[in-house]
Amino acid sequence: MTSGRQLAYEHLKETVLSDPAMQGQFVNEQALADAIGVSRTPIREALLLLAAEELVQLVPKRGAYIAPVSGREIRELFEVRGMIECYAAGRALELGAVPVEAMRAELEQQRELRGDDDARKFIDRDNRFHAALVHAVSNGMLAKSYDGLRARQVRAGVVALFCAVDRREAVLAEHQAILDALASGDREAATSAIRAHLDATQQVLLNG
Repeated sequence: MTSGRQLAYEHLKETVLSDPAMQGQFVNEQALADAIGVSRTPIREALLLLAAEELVQLVPKRGAYIAPVSGREIRELFEVRGMIECYAAGRALELGAVPVEAMRAELEQQRELRGDDDARKFIDRDNRFHAALVHAVSNGMLAKSYDGLRARQVRAGVVALFCAVDRREAVLAEHQAILDALASGDREAATSAIRAHLDATQQVLLNG
């Protein structure tokens, strides 16, 4: 059975932190406890875990604060993503292990998610599209490192969708370019497409 702390942790990480409306806000512990159906103790325990991951800031006498994503955090996130994803693309091609069908399936699911209410689902699929490539190289430590970025990736991705009205269509086109390059076995084109995609998202976020 999932503990109250784990329930609160997952809800905060997967839902609250990725909500653009919560950026720059304090967490209402009681409202959150009522929504999940737990006491405030597991909420506080979960917030301590998130603070250790630097996903929230604990402010004395005020509680947990969800700081807007900083320019430095954005740059560092996309730098790390670029290193991991470009390596994964090259390695997957070397191994003949590019998960073309899995990535295509995620992309097709993304195409169906058009409304603002679907933003979170759209970015979930976005994350799965990229993670499929990283996991394909069968390097457990690499996959674990990449998966550790998930909360930040989802948060940044959702915010980016609301920063630019045409971002959703651009993401689909960029994903298609990545997939086409990988499917054709062109390592240089694949890494170039990955970098272009990450650079575009980073720029949208930095421009606000």
